[in-house]
Amino acid sequence: MTTLRAEAVTRVYEGRGEAVTAVADVSLDVAPGELVVVTGRSGAGKTTLLNVLGGLDRPTAGRVLLGDDDLSSLDDDALAAVRRDRVGYVFQSFGLIPVLSAAENVEVPLRLQRVPAEERDARVAEALELVGLAGHAAQRPYELSGGQQQRVGIARALAARPSVLLADEPTGQLDSGTAATVMGLITELVHAKGVGAVVTTHDANLVKRADRVVELHDGRVTRISAPAPTGR
Repeated sequence: MTTLRAEAVTRVYEGRGEAVTAVADVSLDVAPGELVVVTGRSGAGKTTLLNVLGGLDRPTAGRVLLGDDDLSSLDDDALAAVRRDRVGYVFQSFGLIPVLSAAENVEVPLRLQRVPAEERDARVAEALELVGLAGHAAQRPYELSGGQQQRVGIARALAARPSVLLADEPTGQLDSGTAATVMGLITELVHAKGVGAVVTTHDANLVKRADRVVELHDGRVTRISAPAPTGR
């Protein structure tokens, strides 16, 4: 079974009379409960690939399938609905709304989905419990550490119960110890919840937690492999 599939995806940007190929002919399958880590130097195309996989950007060529739906064939409204209901995003910059509490930040996607209030409250509480922040629901982002803020971001992504989780350098602003904790949490939740996940990272230590590793160079996949067993 495949949750997410990229078929010969290419993304070309036009600018100042010159075409730049950010992603070139990338094919990739992600299964439920599988953690795929994408590595590569800055400028390798990791973020562009993630944006195309999540429907934040459209491929120039090829297609992306989420379940049976071809994202390339959807109009803007349908694509927005897919992003809202079926894809969870975790950002390097946390992406929290400063004036909202942790619980209110987690609740945002559920309000967009028009989930009834009683169910919203239950799902927010469940998500914060999952990431170990049940006791911090009322705190605002500035009252939380970087690691705690990122865990709120993970809770927000999971509260909507997506089939796919996409995380772009989710530990990039964290120290090594906190980064290991956050990545361990992502790994545990992906496997426990059966969510297909794609995570970009520069951190070789985090690569060891993956089920599969995709290496990008100049927008092309140069290798797909499993990490060494000693890293699991």
